[in-house]
Amino acid sequence: MKEFQLENTPITYYIDDSANKEWVVFIHAAFVDHRMFQKQFEYFSGKYNLLAVDILGHGNSTKARKGDSIEKMSYWINQIFEKHNILSAHFVGVSLGAVFIQDFANKYENKVSSLVCFGGYDINDFDIKKQKSNSKEQMKIMFKAMFSIKWFAKANKKISAYTTEAQEEFYNLNLNFKKKSFMYLSKLQNLINKFPKKQRQYKLLVGCGEHDIPMEIEIVNDWAEKEHCEKIILQGAGHCANMDKPKEFNACLENFLK
Repeated sequence: MKEFQLENTPITYYIDDSANKEWVVFIHAAFVDHRMFQKQFEYFSGKYNLLAVDILGHGNSTKARKGDSIEKMSYWINQIFEKHNILSAHFVGVSLGAVFIQDFANKYENKVSSLVCFGGYDINDFDIKKQKSNSKEQMKIMFKAMFSIKWFAKANKKISAYTTEAQEEFYNLNLNFKKKSFMYLSKLQNLINKFPKKQRQYKLLVGCGEHDIPMEIEIVNDWAEKEHCEKIILQGAGHCANMDKPKEFNACLENFLK
């Protein structure tokens, strides 16, 4: 993957355009960066052109300027599309990444070939009560970050991944997250329930790991039923299913894209 910096923005992104075919865009979960998709990059290289973006405040996208906000992520991704003449792409988002790919689809629907949302929720039809029921546990973990990112990462890996290997991988990526970047996540609510729900003009796949929290599995099941779309509950995986079971995740993704 070749590294690029988007001019006049804090955004760093990565491209593998060796396939000269359709594009697939990967947007990562909170507290890590594009490297959580390393196994996907290895598998899909040469099959599709690949684009991965570090979300503002994550990875190498940390040199923010006054006025920069995660609300601009879709706009910045579109700037990347224009710079590299990407007309449309398939989008893969895990957890927080699933929020941003949906926001992009809300604003640039004609540039979306399909969406794959794992560990996410429908941002155009989200029940705030469900989020509140889980907020106490989230706050307990985030409170640890105020004292030590290392302490935070140790707790976070257990809810973010299921297998020992994936937990350690997530932990090591999480260690690079800076405390000051929490302020960017506070604007996330500005992307929720801001657009009317409508019929999608592209394919949708929703999913999560079987060991994700019960609320997420309920959300995915309800989402798939409402949208009449494809659904995957990946066996042996947790919240970041692509890290827990990369081979199985890659097979499911490849089958969907075809």
